[in-house]
Amino acid sequence: MSERVTLLIVDDHPVVRDGLRGIFSGDERFEVLGEAADGAAAVERALTLAPDVVLMDLRMPGTDGVTAIRRLAETAPSVRVLVLTTYDTDAEVLPAIEAGATGYLLKDAPRDELLRAVLSAARGEAVLAPSVATRLLDRVRAPAREPLSQRELEVLALVAQGASNREAARQLFISEATIKTHLLHVYAKLDVNDRAAAVAAAYERGLLRPGEGIGR
Repeated sequence: MSERVTLLIVDDHPVVRDGLRGIFSGDERFEVLGEAADGAAAVERALTLAPDVVLMDLRMPGTDGVTAIRRLAETAPSVRVLVLTTYDTDAEVLPAIEAGATGYLLKDAPRDELLRAVLSAARGEAVLAPSVATRLLDRVRAPAREPLSQRELEVLALVAQGASNREAARQLFISEATIKTHLLHVYAKLDVNDRAAAVAAAYERGLLRPGEGIGR
């Protein structure tokens, strides 16, 4: 790490980028090397500028933040990525951390907390907003759930596509009663009570992916 922590600011909102630039440019410990408005530009600029830390938003048009984080982990592993976003749900937090983010901070963080987080990220230290840390701890402490079987995933994928029990039974060449049994097992394993909640939980946990059929 250089004497001053160098930064690349990535956010699709110019006002946010301007605000962050103002915060860091006013502190002699930091130097803002550049900005980017989407994930693809972030990767390109990071490879060119080689900042110590990339402040990365997640939801952006075009290439999203998680995809950019994954690409940077592969092509520039020495660059630390600190997520700075509005969202702290499992659907955002877990993919970002798994992709290689050093830390995860929310945009309502106080200025001093943000500055400390960037300094820590530049040293390679994990930085998590309190709500994010709690969410991850709760997930680790939760008892392991039994995975869905391949057949249960097939049934759930058809349900996600809008198939009725009868239609799913016809497509899988099994009885409607068997479909109902599979769905009951799915509800129990996902800790939900109905079809809609089962589909939502499956998408959130990456068991189903929009446009990609069945996934693990």
